[in-house]
Amino acid sequence: MEANTRSTGRLPAAFLTPGSSSFMDFLGAHQPEMLPGNRQLPPVQGVVEAPHGTTIVAVTFPGGVVLAGDRRATMGNMIAQRDIEKVFPADEYSAVGIAGTAGLAVEMVKLFQLELEHFEKVEGAQLSLEGKANRLSTMIRSNLGMAMQGLAVVPLFAGYDVDRGRGRIFSYDVTGGRSEERNYATTGSGSVFARGAMKKLFRDDLTEEQATTLVVQALYDAADDDSATGGPDVARRIYPIITVITEDGFRRLGEGEAAELAGSVLQARLEQPDGPRAALL
Repeated sequence: MEANTRSTGRLPAAFLTPGSSSFMDFLGAHQPEMLPGNRQLPPVQGVVEAPHGTTIVAVTFPGGVVLAGDRRATMGNMIAQRDIEKVFPADEYSAVGIAGTAGLAVEMVKLFQLELEHFEKVEGAQLSLEGKANRLSTMIRSNLGMAMQGLAVVPLFAGYDVDRGRGRIFSYDVTGGRSEERNYATTGSGSVFARGAMKKLFRDDLTEEQATTLVVQALYDAADDDSATGGPDVARRIYPIITVITEDGFRRLGEGEAAELAGSVLQARLEQPDGPRAALL
């Protein structure tokens, strides 16, 4: 190591040698033990207990896509954390929402962010949205060994496709299998209930404001029927994380905007506890 650092002044030669545009390939070649899938767990019996993130929702609208998540993490029947963050920017035009083992999921997102940044710096251009979705699929597949021990990560990936001029959503299973979703998608323990709400309320001509309201409605319905999903917590001022991705890039709604949206939904639920009905034709 001393000889390498002397020859470059600061960094080992490996960091200055041209190679793959994949940061995961670089890490696998030089420090493979840093990759989450290469770590060896101590022998345990049964499923490993760890905090889990729950419900993530996404919906497209003309001009972009909205990705949102609740703030609760659970461990068994206990609330492990009330204000966890589950939605992160992947790069300027995409974002990831995590469900599953919280610690591994956050680590995977950080590695994914580095993967996209490394590619852009090496190649001088951004990956296509399809390429980003494929890279994330590879990362999930590398975690299969841990997933078989109960430490699964099942994200939603959403972004604005600058080539097609529209928002797109991709869902995954624990093996890294990837599917593109039409219009809306959900993942996590409350996904069934959230999907039912989105199916009822979705329209092709949603505005951005209507799309952000729709995801809050869906998360509220999920929290209403799934104990692992946290609804808006007015007393603690904990509200869903809501992000919007358009041709202008990634934007996370501020706490005030999220609070206003959640407040309007809560106020309407005082009169209609089960939420708005879909219009009958």
